[in-house]
Amino acid sequence: MSSPPSLCRLAARLRELHEATEHLRITRKTLLSLADEPEVEIAHAHSAPELPDHPAYRHILHSFADLGRPLRARDLCQALDLPIVKNNTENIHSKLKRLVSQGILVETEPGSFAQPRP
Repeated sequence: MSSPPSLCRLAARLRELHEATEHLRITRKTLLSLADEPEVEIAHAHSAPELPDHPAYRHILHSFADLGRPLRARDLCQALDLPIVKNNTENIHSKLKRLVSQGILVETEPGSFAQPRP
């Protein structure tokens, strides 16, 4: 005597739900064990330098990410579509120096700036 089709479907669904419940139990156990570990990653994230609150700094860092190489103030003026005049290059240079002082960039040689390698 075979089971009616609806009982077979119910039994299959019950197995699926049991499997899903088991996966949730394992996930919960894993998350709880992670919560007991020291918060090394969180502490490291809080010690990261904070970017100055001006859009120019974000634009500068985007240029570094896009170009992926050390840059000079003049290079950044070109990347940011700024006229290459003394006022602009000096302005960008001072921003680069500020980013270096905050540990966001490094000066690889005088006047050449780059993102630090992880």
